[in-house]
Amino acid sequence: MKPWNLLVSMLQNASEYQLIKEEVKKVLSKGKAAGVLRLVFHDAGTFDVDENSGGMNGSIIYELERPENAGLKKSLQIVEKAKNEVDLIQPASWADMIAVAGAEAVSVCGGPKIPVQIGRLDLTAPDPEGKLPQESLDASGLKRCFQRKGLSTQELVALSGAHTLGNKGFGNPTVFDNSYFQVLLEKPWMSSAGMASMIGLPTDHALVEDDECLRWITRYANNQNMFFEDFRNAYIKLINSGARWNFLL
Repeated sequence: MKPWNLLVSMLQNASEYQLIKEEVKKVLSKGKAAGVLRLVFHDAGTFDVDENSGGMNGSIIYELERPENAGLKKSLQIVEKAKNEVDLIQPASWADMIAVAGAEAVSVCGGPKIPVQIGRLDLTAPDPEGKLPQESLDASGLKRCFQRKGLSTQELVALSGAHTLGNKGFGNPTVFDNSYFQVLLEKPWMSSAGMASMIGLPTDHALVEDDECLRWITRYANNQNMFFEDFRNAYIKLINSGARWNFLL
């Protein structure tokens, strides 16, 4: 792309980015944030380095009937409301809409502000099945799964911090902070109390039993700023991995 055309493209993308952010903010509340953020992970989480498939491509709109995507229809409808308004002015891809919506979900709940590059192209078919990490995986299985997505153990732990939002039992369900890691270190599911055993998923419990993961969990539990910085970087990597663009980066 010629320098002048690249500049024009960048300016157009910056304008579209602001438009998307504005419309997303109109429909997004703290109570809806966890579901919207989950939508990002389930769209982008299909990326496979070796197969060069999946990623942040909007294919989630064709995959809502899969068991692992149960409950995401409402979250997609929230993003769709914003998309309908954006499309009246400048057509936007589902991939861009979801990527920005996830970043805004983190921000509205007090988490780090995450810049999102615009220009992703949508896939017009579903991604291959079986690419998302299963809830029954142990830490070794999780690390291998994330390695296939080009993500390190540190990035696995940082991104898992998103579980601080929602009804998984980690701190305030509408506040994005480092409570997730502090609760992991306490291991409340080991308690005989009935409700304590319902905190988190088996994959959350598995992380704290792994020495390499535990080192990052401890650091993030003690340093929220470090967690915010690492989450921001891992999120950007996640939503860019496997993306097809309408311009050359």
